[in-house]
Amino acid sequence: MSREPDRPSRTLTQGVERAPHRSLLRSLGFTDQDLERPLIGVVNSYSEIIPGHMSLNSLAQAVKAGVYRAGGNPVEVGTIGVCDGLAMNHLGMKYSLASRELIADSVEVVARSHCFDAMVLVPNCDKIVPGMIMAAARLNIPAIVVSGGPMLSGRDRDRSLDVASVFEAVGAVKAGKMSAEDLTRIERAACPTCGSCAGMFTANSMNCLTESLGMALPGNGTIPAVMSARLRLAKETGGRVVELWREGIRPLQIMTDEAFRNALSVDMALGCSTNTLLHLLAIAHEAGIRLDLDLVNEVSRKTPNLCRISPAGAHHLEDLDRAGGVHAVMAELASAGLLNTDCLTVTGKKVAENLSNRTVTDRDVIRSVDNPYLSEGGLAVLFGNLAPQGAVVKQSAVDPAMLRHEGPARVFESEEEATAAILGGSIVPGEVIVIRYEGPRGGPGMREMLTPTSALAGMGLDTKVPLITDGRFSGATRGAAIGHISPEAMAGGPIAAIRPGDTISINIPAKTLDLKITPEELSARLDTWRRPERQIPAGCLERYAQLVTSANTGAVFRNNLAGDGS
Repeated sequence: MSREPDRPSRTLTQGVERAPHRSLLRSLGFTDQDLERPLIGVVNSYSEIIPGHMSLNSLAQAVKAGVYRAGGNPVEVGTIGVCDGLAMNHLGMKYSLASRELIADSVEVVARSHCFDAMVLVPNCDKIVPGMIMAAARLNIPAIVVSGGPMLSGRDRDRSLDVASVFEAVGAVKAGKMSAEDLTRIERAACPTCGSCAGMFTANSMNCLTESLGMALPGNGTIPAVMSARLRLAKETGGRVVELWREGIRPLQIMTDEAFRNALSVDMALGCSTNTLLHLLAIAHEAGIRLDLDLVNEVSRKTPNLCRISPAGAHHLEDLDRAGGVHAVMAELASAGLLNTDCLTVTGKKVAENLSNRTVTDRDVIRSVDNPYLSEGGLAVLFGNLAPQGAVVKQSAVDPAMLRHEGPARVFESEEEATAAILGGSIVPGEVIVIRYEGPRGGPGMREMLTPTSALAGMGLDTKVPLITDGRFSGATRGAAIGHISPEAMAGGPIAAIRPGDTISINIPAKTLDLKITPEELSARLDTWRRPERQIPAGCLERYAQLVTSANTGAVFRNNLAGDGS
């Protein structure tokens, strides 16, 4: 006799004492047959303020159709979300990373309170995707992800565009290299459809890595939002979650040590956003798996960079999709023994079975392991006396001339100060811009800094001026932008000791980041350092600053709430 799958929803539907619960469920339109079906939460982060979420309602309807057809009873619930593009360069960006923990908590609360048997997670965009997957690991009920999909790229005359093009065009106008009329034309053309912004920015990076982690069906990362194939994928996902429930396959059977290593390998091959390291660390933390930044370099050294998607190159997600998508990249890596193909996935099959008959159809978009763009992966972690616990750079988006650099520090205590100096034309080629007190605690919220990095690129300074920070960058950032410096300034990290004019040494191939002063001088400066007073709005950010840990641990919350927050 086959064992019945676990049914937490029976807590609501079975027994005389649950008559009041059944009565409430009947008020929702549940029939007797519905009450006998597994209760499947469809967690939809739709909103009317995020371009990547504009189409999620129709996607959720397709998911529900798939669930019901397969024998489940779908119930749709929602979460919050922040559009990082709209939140950029103002107070709103302080809330973006903090929203990840709120999203994970909200999914946990609604799933536990209503006894879901399984879940389909329907996110898109930066913090929503990892927040939902963190909840899936925490809850460990059968779960699967289907994202909203990427935006199509725009077009201006002979070149393709995305939102990063607009940010960079602002810098070009400020530098006198572009007219205001040209900027307006680019602004109107860059974002032509709904979907997550078209480059390999954080949202699309995480959607692609969800595939490689085994938590989404093939195509999740790359099928454009406006394509009917995305709706078909949603129906298939809805049907598949019911099978996951019947088969008893849970997230922690899928998100294993080797699955995370696979995700890192794909991350390196694709050249994903630096933010993926924050999120993979956080998801692994929820799964009870220890990842560290040393592993990132270990994987990067072995994994060639096969793709140059915007901002690292001219291709966009639609090009990657046409070239075979994430699974074609995985097949290329597997052919060289760079993936563990024995990992279980939400298809119910192992990676090896999913990759059968997956081929690359455009070698301009997905290069072979024998002809990579870079022999190492897209990301690198730097260590040194400025970053004892690590710092992260998207080395695939750095001009070769900037892989090694020494120069004098220009120190700024906030993103706003640095942006004003850049747009004001006061930055001298060769200087190293330092932006501190923008880390998880210091910001608080570890703001993305697309505005200053894009301004540098638009002004032609991205090949002359590196930028280092304890904050972080958008996936749309290119250039020698080194973030996540740990410990952060607010925790008394060495970045707090930098003085204007100090020489900073960057060596990306050697994975080092150093302040050129003696250990004795550095120690003396830190001994006299005092934590600055910061005005933090009461509420969410105040609590976040008290609970959040360092970037090198994924900026997760402390388990010991009586601890010191380091």
